[in-house]
Amino acid sequence: MSKVPVDLKFTKSHEWFKEAGGIVTMGISDYAQGQLTDIVYIELPSVGSKKKAGDVLLTIESVKSAEDVYSPVEGEVVEVNKALADKPELVNSDSYSYWMVKLKKTGKETDSLSPEEYKKFIGE
Repeated sequence: MSKVPVDLKFTKSHEWFKEAGGIVTMGISDYAQGQLTDIVYIELPSVGSKKKAGDVLLTIESVKSAEDVYSPVEGEVVEVNKALADKPELVNSDSYSYWMVKLKKTGKETDSLSPEEYKKFIGE
């Protein structure tokens, strides 16, 4: 059974995000990292890049596949988790502690799911 923290929002493409003071911290859900299996590479975006809600934000490669991760909000990348460039497998150990990107929100967010809705969505 996947972990689904109650203080986060989720997307149907399996990103989690949380906003505080206009900064949105995001990553992928525990369910998503479990589906990917062993993550071997994360192509992080450049700080300063601007994204619309739903745009491809980064790419994750695992031993199984390569998957795009989408921006949950319209905003500007203000920070990336550099630890993941050297040790992408950290996401497999705890996908909620190892956030991927922080964005300064400048517009709308994608349709999001509450933790309860996300649990139903993934069938748990």
